[in-house]
Amino acid sequence: MIQVKQDDSVVEAFKTLRAISPIFKITILALICFLAFATRVFSVIRYESIIHEFDPWFNFRSTKFLAKEGWYAFWNWYDSESWYPLGRVIGGTVFPGIMGTAATTKWLLDAIALPMDIRNICVFLAPVFSGFTAITTFFFTKECTNRAEAGLFAALFISVIPSYISRSVAGSYDNEAVAIFALVNTFYLWIKACNTGSILWAIACTLQYFFMVAAWGGYSFIINLIPIFVLCIIFANKFNMKIYIAYSVFYVIGTVLAFTIPFVNFNAIKSSEHLASHCVFFAMNAYVVVEFLRKNLPEAQFDGLIRLGKAFAVISFTFVFLYFTIYGKTKWSGRSMSLLDPTYARKYIPIIASVSEHQPTTWANYFFDCGYLIFFLPVGYYYCLCKDVTLGKIFVAIYGVLATYFSCVMIRLMLTLAPIVCVIAGIALSEIMNQAGDSIRQAFIDTGSQAAVKPDDSEFQRIEKPEDPKKTTPVKK
Repeated sequence: MIQVKQDDSVVEAFKTLRAISPIFKITILALICFLAFATRVFSVIRYESIIHEFDPWFNFRSTKFLAKEGWYAFWNWYDSESWYPLGRVIGGTVFPGIMGTAATTKWLLDAIALPMDIRNICVFLAPVFSGFTAITTFFFTKECTNRAEAGLFAALFISVIPSYISRSVAGSYDNEAVAIFALVNTFYLWIKACNTGSILWAIACTLQYFFMVAAWGGYSFIINLIPIFVLCIIFANKFNMKIYIAYSVFYVIGTVLAFTIPFVNFNAIKSSEHLASHCVFFAMNAYVVVEFLRKNLPEAQFDGLIRLGKAFAVISFTFVFLYFTIYGKTKWSGRSMSLLDPTYARKYIPIIASVSEHQPTTWANYFFDCGYLIFFLPVGYYYCLCKDVTLGKIFVAIYGVLATYFSCVMIRLMLTLAPIVCVIAGIALSEIMNQAGDSIRQAFIDTGSQAAVKPDDSEFQRIEKPEDPKKTTPVKK
């Protein structure tokens, strides 16, 4: 009988690789950041360091003025060369995020005796922030799935996806250069705040949202997506006090900080683009109060109170909505109405419809801007909603659905779809590779076990088969 001794060398090798996996993750992430930077500086390598396109030149002029004169002069600057012959009050008509980022970088480099021309800072700002976007995409995906390999795949994808490259090449000094980083980082900090219930993470999320408000008008996507997520969590009966803390801090401080941007100002309250955040905040508090009363009141009193509360809520909401709508206290912008009704701009605001980036998206654009990643989306949605469901995966699924719809209406919003395509494709590919890796790992272990078997005469006994009596020859007498 053979006694097999399994060789654990293959298993030990896999354990050793797992022990040093953090080093591999950091190395791979650093290489991804370098790849993101390198793919965006070909124009500088081939030609020269220069600002291109129209809006980047205005942003460049504004940044030079800010770096030279400071914030106070910038807020009150009347630029007679813009919007000629009327001129333009810069402080109240721009999103100052990208100018402030470049000017602050200039001031910091000067403070540490590393002077750099403001033009080069503006040219290379977008490629540098693309590396930061890859890092925050890694952490965002990892926080949503608890899988580092999914984060690495997502970071790799966003470093090379054409939709993001088109807005972050060297010399493309526009708002989106820093806004996509702010968008993804806000979502990462939001999920971190929901998972931990920490006020500190919620404040960090709010500060990042404030940077997004200062950088790009696409901040309205954040202030609508997060309330929709909270509302879906309430209806899915997964609401908890961690989410309550995170959203309360985010809503209150975020709305107050949005007031400080002159271009936004009171729109943070009056604009219909912010209506979802206000309604969900009051609805969330009403839900918490109802749950408290459910636990502390008799059933009969609770039912009567709920009926009264529902009637009061419906009447109050209807009255407030009609008042603000009829008297013009709140209104939808032309771009927002175009998102809700794709034919609105063509009928009522032709100048918005005439802009090429406001046109509806064709199927070819999805393939050109997202590549083969779109084929992994169904698999990624399956793993988000049907396997090991977490708050982060629910948020990813909601983000993907809303971004897909808005990108269908306006081709410019393909830029907001690109990060979530990378995240969902990263989740799908990591699950596929994980299952393939388990099979390969098991095959290596089985092969190593079979190779470890060395038959030895001292370890087994040879058993001879008895002779068949039919084949034995009779003995002659």
